[in-house]
Amino acid sequence: MTPESLSKIHKAAFNDSRPWESSEFASFLESPLCFCEGDSRGFALGRVIADESELLTLAVDPEFQGLGLGRLFLNQYHETAKLRGATTTFLEVAADNAVAINIYLSNDYKTNSTRPEYYARTNGDKVDALIMSRSL
Repeated sequence: MTPESLSKIHKAAFNDSRPWESSEFASFLESPLCFCEGDSRGFALGRVIADESELLTLAVDPEFQGLGLGRLFLNQYHETAKLRGATTTFLEVAADNAVAINIYLSNDYKTNSTRPEYYARTNGDKVDALIMSRSL
């Protein structure tokens, strides 16, 4: 997947937030710490530092949402993170993203804390971020 294709999917999936630019994806992909699992329908982008992995973003093109791809890419992310030596993983998710929260809870993630007003919506609203983690 190219930085441009990742940016296109991200923009479609998160149309109420500032989309990540292809240059941002290029920076992540240039790092040996980062990895991406997915295909032309969506992806999970993560990084491993020491024994900890961070899910940077999980995005599925709206045309393919509801088919279980988010769960598939999340599971692929978990497997790659483990292969890279991670024993735990964490993520941040918007408190109003019920679909994503459900996916994470059903994959044994627990909410550890909250970052108040972390996400800015295109309409000016601010949304809390839930910080979630689980063992790998």
